[in-house]
Amino acid sequence: MEMLWFWLVSVMVAIYVVMDGFDFGAGILHLVVAKTNEERREVLGAIGPLWDGNEVWLLAGGGSLFLAFPKVLASGFSGFYLAMWLVVWCLMARGISIEFRSHLQDGLWRRFWDASFTFASVLLPVLLGAALGNVLRGVPVDGSGYFEMALWTNFRLGPQPGILDWYTVLIGVFALVTVTAHGALFLAWKTEGAVHERCKGLALSLWGLVLVLWVVSSYATSVVNPGIFHNLPKAPLAWVATLIFLAGLGLVFVGAKRERFLMAFVGSGAFILGLLAASAACVYPVMLRSTLGPQFDLTAQNASVGLHGLRTGLVWWLIGFPIAIGYIAFLFRFHRGKVKAAVEGEGY
Repeated sequence: MEMLWFWLVSVMVAIYVVMDGFDFGAGILHLVVAKTNEERREVLGAIGPLWDGNEVWLLAGGGSLFLAFPKVLASGFSGFYLAMWLVVWCLMARGISIEFRSHLQDGLWRRFWDASFTFASVLLPVLLGAALGNVLRGVPVDGSGYFEMALWTNFRLGPQPGILDWYTVLIGVFALVTVTAHGALFLAWKTEGAVHERCKGLALSLWGLVLVLWVVSSYATSVVNPGIFHNLPKAPLAWVATLIFLAGLGLVFVGAKRERFLMAFVGSGAFILGLLAASAACVYPVMLRSTLGPQFDLTAQNASVGLHGLRTGLVWWLIGFPIAIGYIAFLFRFHRGKVKAAVEGEGY
């Protein structure tokens, strides 16, 4: 049951990255691919019906972690306290910027909220990518099950690292470029005209950079945590996930070159989902690796609640998960087709 819940939490977090990743990417590209007010409203119109629903997956993943592995959640939130608050403030800034920018027909007002939206959209994947880097590298969990970390120290590895070091910053940059490329494909699929042409031109270049950073990040991970690749032969799910993200990568380049951007967008989602699933399979059962020694690791076995709680939670998960999937499917179906900028005074 602990293994099942490890995978349920991992899958929901991966779905969050895929779903919210494309609207992060749209926000990052907002000032690059949209030059006029109407074009920026077009970009916001593409993600407008979806962005707040996408963030439900973050709550669902966090709620599932609290239900099944409260020790991991408590340890992570206390150790990453400042970083977590930065994430919360950035999420708030994105939502406020989307909703407020068109409340006044004033150029300065709109430029301020556009800049805020882009800044928060850039910072979020860097922070979340750095969080993934911390999980892969390890944190100084001690015998109490808790840890404390500065935001940064000397940017070197060691038993007492900072949240940001050369490795976690690298993973943060990899996450930033990946969601930007993911967002470029989404906008190329959903928009037309000048915005579409600019996104189409950027997509292949961004995915070429993703490919380079993936190779560099994989090598860096093997240096920081050699055990993660030693586990690969013993993790058949990791091989399945590897096939998924490699197939997704192929779909990205084939779809983009043939200008079949829905295919490319689905491929980029498969790449992100498969990459995160392969990482989860290689680290299982460890959920928070301790840099002080493996005896202090928080695992799916020593950090879970009792069997009754896991079984009861599974009943509710089986009810809630299909509803969430159905809601997302309905939104994409209802808002299918190319997006148009809303009339001034109506919407974004």
